[in-house]
Amino acid sequence: MSKKYSQLKAALVLARASLIATVRSPTSVVFALLFPIIFVTVFGAMVDNTAVKVKIVLSPHSDTSSPMYAAVKAIRIFDLSYGKDSAAMLGELKKGRIAGILYLHPPTVTNGVPYFGTDLLGSSAVADKLPLIQAALQEAASQVNRKVLPNQPVAASIKMVHIPGRVYRQIDFILPGQLGFSLLMAGVFSSAFLLFNLRNTLVLKRIYVTPIKRSFLLLGEMISRLLFQILCFIIITALGYYVFDFTLVNGLITFLEMLLLSVFGLVIFMGIGFIISGLIRNESSIAPVANTLTVPQVLLCGLFFPIDNYPVWLRTFCEMLPLTFFVDGLRKIAFEGLHIWQIPVQLLGLIVWATIIAILSVRLFRWE
Repeated sequence: MSKKYSQLKAALVLARASLIATVRSPTSVVFALLFPIIFVTVFGAMVDNTAVKVKIVLSPHSDTSSPMYAAVKAIRIFDLSYGKDSAAMLGELKKGRIAGILYLHPPTVTNGVPYFGTDLLGSSAVADKLPLIQAALQEAASQVNRKVLPNQPVAASIKMVHIPGRVYRQIDFILPGQLGFSLLMAGVFSSAFLLFNLRNTLVLKRIYVTPIKRSFLLLGEMISRLLFQILCFIIITALGYYVFDFTLVNGLITFLEMLLLSVFGLVIFMGIGFIISGLIRNESSIAPVANTLTVPQVLLCGLFFPIDNYPVWLRTFCEMLPLTFFVDGLRKIAFEGLHIWQIPVQLLGLIVWATIIAILSVRLFRWE
């Protein structure tokens, strides 16, 4: 009695061979691991991930004994330095290299009330920063007034109530985007080129004479990519968490849920690669077609900057792309602490895309 052929065992054998080939492929390692690590390191290493820094220069002969000086120095958004050459300072201001020049007048007394004058010299080169500087200086002046003239009546006041919350760092936005970038580029490019080369070198034709079904062949390839991406996922996330304080609200559980969400992304992006390899007849055409499908997603899906400022019609289009569903889901799980079942929009979007792509991948698969 002959032994029944195991489709799953055949898929696992193909997965092992494919994983070895993927690890040895410089292209896969560069797109899936090296590029995301470079981006995470560059954005994560930016000084003071959460605060805006505005360069302000203190004019020579300013009165540093004034209480206004202490108030200005305490403003956290100001990168305060001390100027010596007035002409050089004006040149820097005109070029936009500094945001403003401050001159603190010596105090004067009028009707027994001290007055601490402050001049701000701005430029159209930094017009976008002037409202922020003026608001900060106004708050500093109000602090001096309350200190010098306590218990004086005021017509209006603002009371701010602070509530505790998580610190949102730039790495919390960038790292999920780079995980999406890694999955997209490795899934599409590696799968497209690998399957095309296997077909072109007649390897698939040899496999065709075996009893393995094409769905299990694709499953084997999917398993190998999943194992490779898990390795990349662990390295990139560990780098962000231990070096740049990436937020994982629920620790290991959050990490595992992000990993689970990545399976849907892997099915989609690898499926796109399979579809490309099934439709393209010439290897030189794979890269242009793959770039046409991946580059717009990289630019439009919020990997490097938010899409909130896009026009409504463009934002609506961006929100329907699979990479947007994936990256938004990762951010909600990682920073907001939501569980995977608490992001129904992103999960449903990924399931719909994965179903469509999986069906097309199997239908368009060619042995030769």
